[in-house]
Amino acid sequence: MNLVDRESALKTLKSGLPIIFPTDTLPAIGCLPKFSNTIYKFKKRDKNKPLILMGSEQKQLIDYVHESAKEDYEKIASTYWPGALTMIIPSSEKQALMLTSKDLTLGLRIPNSHMAQSLIEETGPLLTSSANISGFTGSMTVEGIAFDFPTLKILGPIPWEKSSCKASTIISWKKSGKWRMIREGEVLVKELY
Repeated sequence: MNLVDRESALKTLKSGLPIIFPTDTLPAIGCLPKFSNTIYKFKKRDKNKPLILMGSEQKQLIDYVHESAKEDYEKIASTYWPGALTMIIPSSEKQALMLTSKDLTLGLRIPNSHMAQSLIEETGPLLTSSANISGFTGSMTVEGIAFDFPTLKILGPIPWEKSSCKASTIISWKKSGKWRMIREGEVLVKELY
């Protein structure tokens, strides 16, 4: 098992490789945005499926949000983050180069996980996905994840803090004050009802 501390994880990320780390929902595979292709390669993920940009705090992600959606973003973010909610938001023009979606949107999330937030505080936002091979249910244990991704580094120490082992709720911004449910999860977004 390739367990690493935060300092080694930072070096790995800067070298262009992804790392595995815990979140409040599912274990994640993450990389610096300019190396997004590595996640697709390791996960065997379809390039048409976008990744989620995780931050450690709201202000770290605000520059990625298009001006038209900023007010709604800030309202939802301040109510539900950190937590198991992913917002799909139109991307700002200056961040469009790092997008992994074809419709100029970006999934944003701040996990309620001390380990994840501490890492992302140092790295800056990370593009992420769940730590599993696409099409297969991922393991919730470090040992199982190490078996699936034997060459990737895994952020220690273990045992990891407790997680829900459930995927996040996903909502998508439509227009001012209007959101659409994409995937139900453990967060109930009252603004949708």
